[in-house]
Amino acid sequence: MKILLIGATGLLGQAVKQELEGEHEIIGAALEGADFNVDMTKPDQIREMFEKIGKVDAVISTAGDAPFVPLEELTPELNDVGIESKLKGQINLVLIGMDYVNDGGSFTLTTGILMDDPIPKGTSSAMTNGAITGFVKSAAIELPRGIRINNVSPNVFSEASKEHRDTFQGFEPVSIEKVALAFRKSVNGKQTGQTYKVY
Repeated sequence: MKILLIGATGLLGQAVKQELEGEHEIIGAALEGADFNVDMTKPDQIREMFEKIGKVDAVISTAGDAPFVPLEELTPELNDVGIESKLKGQINLVLIGMDYVNDGGSFTLTTGILMDDPIPKGTSSAMTNGAITGFVKSAAIELPRGIRINNVSPNVFSEASKEHRDTFQGFEPVSIEKVALAFRKSVNGKQTGQTYKVY
């Protein structure tokens, strides 16, 4: 398969690439340092990326930012970071990209544990994760030409920075290799509308 991986230079993106590149052609995209540079908050850049790449069999997104701040410090402007990047950015990959995915292809987006198991400072992230999950479940019944869509919802990674892991008090981290397997399941499998929880 020809797979477009957005977020290819990040920690998760690199693990997913390593998991899949032995059997598939991986085209990497990221803000910088990948085969294609793209800012997911800009629909015109998403469109331009797909025009340059052409048809693909699968699109994977491991990209998207959301602020981690206490609720009383979460301003509308800060909250918009998650809405524009992780939420709208990933959804726009689907809305724009569905015309570039081959029949029977797939989208796999990334959410996270906070929509099910909240922590202090995680409200914005929980919001975007929950909204993406709802979009995936609904879009699955309408995507044309047998195109599938799923999302992977991981726990905090063992390989994340100590500072980031310390934010998730009492959580048992999961290995990033285990999370990457969920992307393999989504791309190589036949299910659609699913949330693959790696907790």
